[in-house]
Amino acid sequence: MFAQALKGKIFDIVSQSARELGVRAFVIGGYVRDFFLQRPNNDIDIVVEGSGIALAEAVAEKLHVKVSVFKNFGTAMLHYRDMEVEFVGARRESYRASSRKPIVEDGTLEEDQQRRDFTINAMAFSLQHDDYGALVDPFGGIRDLNAGLIRTPLDPDTTYSDDPLRMLRGIRFATQLGFTIVPESIESMRRNKARLEILSAERIADELNKMMKAPKPSVGFYLLDECELLPYVLPALADLKGVETVSGRAHKDNFKHSLQVLDNVAAVSDNVWLRWAALLHDIGKAPTKRWEPGIGWTFHGHEYVGSKMVKGVFNKLKMSQTEDMKYVQKLVGLHMRPVALVTDEVTDSAVRRLLFEAGDDIDDLMLLCKADITSANEQKVERYKQQYEHVRQKLEEVEAKDAVRNFKNPITGELIMEKYHLPPCREIGIIKEAVKEAILDGVIPNDFDAAYALMEQKAAEMGLA
Repeated sequence: MFAQALKGKIFDIVSQSARELGVRAFVIGGYVRDFFLQRPNNDIDIVVEGSGIALAEAVAEKLHVKVSVFKNFGTAMLHYRDMEVEFVGARRESYRASSRKPIVEDGTLEEDQQRRDFTINAMAFSLQHDDYGALVDPFGGIRDLNAGLIRTPLDPDTTYSDDPLRMLRGIRFATQLGFTIVPESIESMRRNKARLEILSAERIADELNKMMKAPKPSVGFYLLDECELLPYVLPALADLKGVETVSGRAHKDNFKHSLQVLDNVAAVSDNVWLRWAALLHDIGKAPTKRWEPGIGWTFHGHEYVGSKMVKGVFNKLKMSQTEDMKYVQKLVGLHMRPVALVTDEVTDSAVRRLLFEAGDDIDDLMLLCKADITSANEQKVERYKQQYEHVRQKLEEVEAKDAVRNFKNPITGELIMEKYHLPPCREIGIIKEAVKEAILDGVIPNDFDAAYALMEQKAAEMGLA
């Protein structure tokens, strides 16, 4: 008996209301799993052998809260304190090959548990008065939970073919929990990989983002590769796999390198978009890889090409096309720039330009660059880290002196038009660009008086004064 898991008014009210309606109710799924994992979970799923909507309405009336009813799905939801409680009637399902949307019929608790994705998510606690808190676990979920295993309640081919999203969910749970997917499930995922084609891009992206937020996100991407799902969800990343050798010279495995950089970033930042930038920072290496006799393997312009490819990745997954994508594009496009600033002779002008282009994202860019230092050669790693610190110090010195991180041109188009009585025209852009370049090159300081004087000089040269 696990009545301690069901302490709280909400469970008492659900139990009482179910008894009054003459139905059986159970807490099922993630709440039960997380109770044994000792993880907080305020999302409570109630399955009812009867009408989930009717029970939700009865509970809401007793708690004096509103209930949201979704008749098309046979579900209802209410909020109580900090908990979200969803009610659904026990169901059995059948699937068509062309869709992951099932044909749903009323069913028993056991039939409902059979349709769950994994044994660890199929466990239920009874809310009946005579066995309150009893664990209902027909598929050995508690055994698999203790062993750290991801296993399907039914034959995995049935589970994954019916709803291929479960393959991604299995990999996500393994990543989040540090669990192992049982071999028969791995083999089934390989057999059913083409079923991913019926999934919506949004569903795939949602699972990838959850993997990305895990403490060690590389686990998920290695599993996607092992299960042969990676080309279906992130082909640009899959293209980085492998090592090619010519004349005894090999390049590094850029897939493994990218995952190491991802983990390095994850160890120091929860920013999911910085993690995406880490994962994608080298995707331009596949299309730019060349063997050049006398030089070796080259990836010229891979950062520029990779930055352009980011949009295609986000489009395919139907992820954010606004500031988040632009942020990832920026970091991918700039990730090689700090490396070019490692010499003692680096100019303040080059540093100013990097600060200007990176803006507020300069600190994240430097985190990415530090994470990009991966090598089995400890001496090489130490040398790169010293170079990184040199660049970071130079950035701090120039920023303290010139304040160009959030550079705004002191000379605006409105000012030029008012001063010289001009309509919008190309001359305005020429003057503004001249002032900007002079500040970034250190010809004039970053202040209004110096910029104004240069504006007057350029206007005179152009015959505007």
